[in-house]
Amino acid sequence: MKYSWHPGCPVPVSGLRLIKMTYWGMDHQPHNGQLVVNASVAGDVVTVFKKLYAGRYPIRRMELVDVYKGSDFDSIEADNTSAFNCRNAEGSSSWSQHAYGLAIDVNTCENPYVYPDGTVSHKKCVKFKDRSRRDPGVIHNGDLVVRSFRAIGWGWGGLWSGAKDYQHFSSNGR
Repeated sequence: MKYSWHPGCPVPVSGLRLIKMTYWGMDHQPHNGQLVVNASVAGDVVTVFKKLYAGRYPIRRMELVDVYKGSDFDSIEADNTSAFNCRNAEGSSSWSQHAYGLAIDVNTCENPYVYPDGTVSHKKCVKFKDRSRRDPGVIHNGDLVVRSFRAIGWGWGGLWSGAKDYQHFSSNGR
C-alpha cells in the first residue's frame, strides 16, 4: 500500500486486510481481483462478494488503488471496483469511509457520483447518470448488490439526498 496508506491515516496497516477473490467480469469470464478492507469487516465483505459471484454480477475491474498511485480519480476513470484509500470524503476535509477501509465502490463508471446539479466528473460515465439504464454492472435499488450489502448492515450512496454516489457502499451508510 505504497500510495493508498501513509502515516496519519485513521487506521493502521495492521487494522487492514487484503482479500483476494474471483469475480465475474463484464466478458462473462471469471477474473482474480483484490480489495483492502478494515479487518473488522473482512468476513462480511467476503460474504457479499460470494453472493455477487454466485449471482454472476459483472464487475469491470478489481484492483488496489495503489495501481493508480492512490488516485481516486484515476481509479474511477478505469472503472475500478476498490475499497481502502486513505483520503478525504468528496468535497470535505473529513476522512472518507474509504480511509477506514469501511467503504467499497463498485463499477465506478456504471454507477457514478452525481453532484446535486446533475454533473458527473468523468466524461465516459455521464450516460450512466440515467438510472433507467439496464447495462451490465449498473446498480439499482433492491437488486442483488444492494441486497447483499444491506444484509451486512451497509448503506448505499444511491439513496442519499442531494449528491448520489451510486457506486458507494459503506458500513455507516455515508
